[in-house]
Amino acid sequence: MYEPLEFAIQLAFESGRIQKKYFQKTFSIMHKGEIDLVTNVDLECQGCILELVGKAFPDDEVISEEKANAYEAGKNRWIVDPLDGTTNYAHGYPFFCTSIAYEVDGEIIVGVVYNPIMDELFFARKGEGSFFNGEKLGVSTIKEIKQALLATGFPYDVVTNPNNNLNHWTGFMMRAQALRRDGSAGLNLSYVAAGRFDGFWEVKLSPWDMAAGVLIVREAGGIITSLSGGAFSLYEGGVLASNGLLHKQMIDVIREGL
Repeated sequence: MYEPLEFAIQLAFESGRIQKKYFQKTFSIMHKGEIDLVTNVDLECQGCILELVGKAFPDDEVISEEKANAYEAGKNRWIVDPLDGTTNYAHGYPFFCTSIAYEVDGEIIVGVVYNPIMDELFFARKGEGSFFNGEKLGVSTIKEIKQALLATGFPYDVVTNPNNNLNHWTGFMMRAQALRRDGSAGLNLSYVAAGRFDGFWEVKLSPWDMAAGVLIVREAGGIITSLSGGAFSLYEGGVLASNGLLHKQMIDVIREGL
């Protein structure tokens, strides 16, 4: 029987191997929407992960970005983003990852995020802390939002949907030290866990965007809530993550923009 964390790391490494093979080389790009891309690399990574999970955990469910998902009740669940940061990948910008989480009885117990180009592996097992390439992680100690480096992202329908995060971006731009928008929620959350970012917020995310990173933040001592500061749900589309010290200040900014 495979141990879930070790197996998730193996899956991330296999996916990363595929990403490195094609990176800055020729591959096919398709459009799911006007600016929403998928590549043959996404699909090959996903296919590899699905095959390995099917052999090792045949009774488990897998939900993944590039497949139809059923969300069957009562099953253990692998939550997979085979290539988080596809637009970056398609442009040769080396900020992307594979994100893999394992959910048991509705609770994430394992999270793995791997950037193969920088060879950065973030992982956590519930109750045992978060780690970066084997070294234990801890969130930052920044207490004031004016000294904070924050990160976010924007939905693919940013032009047509009024719930597009631009209002919150403006609010935080006026209050934080600096903002970053670099196209991978999995890595952004992991960077909060590592103390590289002091906070992260985003609207309209899918479970595979957040699942692994949310556990990694929590196990590093950070705080995860809904955007309004309430209880977080992986399946409700938004997240607010911080080192804990900034959380109320970030909630206040978000509430101003609602």
